[in-house]
Amino acid sequence: MSEDRHLLIVDDDDRIRNLLKEFLARAGFRVTGAADAAAARRVVAVIDFDLMILDVMMPGEDGLSLTRWLRAEPGPKAQTPILMLTARGMADDRIQGLTVGVDDYMAKPFEPQELVLRIEAILRRAASARPTPPARLSLGVCAFDVARGELTRQLAPVRLTEGESKLLRRLAAQPHQPVDRMELALDAEGGGRGVDVQVTRLRRKIETDPRNPRYLQTVRGVGYMLAPDDA
Repeated sequence: MSEDRHLLIVDDDDRIRNLLKEFLARAGFRVTGAADAAAARRVVAVIDFDLMILDVMMPGEDGLSLTRWLRAEPGPKAQTPILMLTARGMADDRIQGLTVGVDDYMAKPFEPQELVLRIEAILRRAASARPTPPARLSLGVCAFDVARGELTRQLAPVRLTEGESKLLRRLAAQPHQPVDRMELALDAEGGGRGVDVQVTRLRRKIETDPRNPRYLQTVRGVGYMLAPDDA
């Protein structure tokens, strides 16, 4: 569903940025805005986005330079789809944007409904190219059914709260890859502290020795990582 997909809009024009945020939020997306590349870098450091909408011409670092930086980042952030918006309509500018790694390009002014269709098309392509996470993960004597959000221990059901199930599913979507604690906190009751409490409870349910976790690991300075046996 679109409300599960988080977009970042980077544009120094407050009016355009706020109009886009309002329109895309009405279309069902979660939307975050940044007024320049520096602000975008800060928010990207702590949140994974499904797609970024960048303006080319901004004071300081422009959208093309920001795209080069993102594409050079380690890990899955570098694969974040990018739609470039610009007042320029010249072919050379479009070619330059596509060359540095932009997925699509729209010249201002544009029809908002076309923007939504372009976003949907980019997200479909990205989803088809993304590896499908395993449907079931082995965690020692435990197993986690990702689709159902259900945990078993030696085949017996283990009760999970809604928050615990959601947290496990988020971590299971990127096995062996750390997920930022601040990103997890966005959807957790109680924020970062709530995430820590859920992790502690999950370790008691999953780990043989919760004080020395094998499967639900802490990644210092980042957040948490799920390290199943078979993924």
